Amino acid sequence: MSKIEKKFHLPAIGAPWREAFILGKKERGCIFCRRIRRKKDKADLILYRGKKNFVIMNLYPYTSGHLMIVPNRHISLLSDLTPEESAEMMGLAARAVEGMKKALSPEGFNLGMNLGRAAGAGVAGHLHLHLVPRWAGDANFMPVVGKTKVFSVGLQKIYDLLYPRLKGRKK
Repeated sequence: MSKIEKKFHLPAIGAPWREAFILGKKERGCIFCRRIRRKKDKADLILYRGKKNFVIMNLYPYTSGHLMIVPNRHISLLSDLTPEESAEMMGLAARAVEGMKKALSPEGFNLGMNLGRAAGAGVAGHLHLHLVPRWAGDANFMPVVGKTKVFSVGLQKIYDLLYPRLKGRKK
């Protein structure tokens, strides 16, 4: 039995793809602002660049296909969105839902924002909208009882499936 299994009284399962995140050098500043400037869309998992927002996959997803719609401007308050930014954000959400339906065939979706660190925002300083595809039974025994998530489809495969459905970069 491993130290983790003894400490938390639950079985351990490997997740080596998280090693760089856990042991690696932590990024300073806003990850979203850095990604939008880098112009390395596939490496950064950016699926689409709009005039006011961009669509990026979550590197540590809740389910396969979990993505975020992020304003290009660094803002933290919902009330700071301009009407144009807000309209484009919701339009991109609708477009992403349709693209995911074709690429991944989910049975439902969660759409939401975590406003502030206390609400669970991992990047509290830069507003973003989460879009999470859902399937009946995706909250099975692994996360509920085993406290472990299992992703059946890798990030790059999901990227390759979603990218053409969001039509790549548009400015």
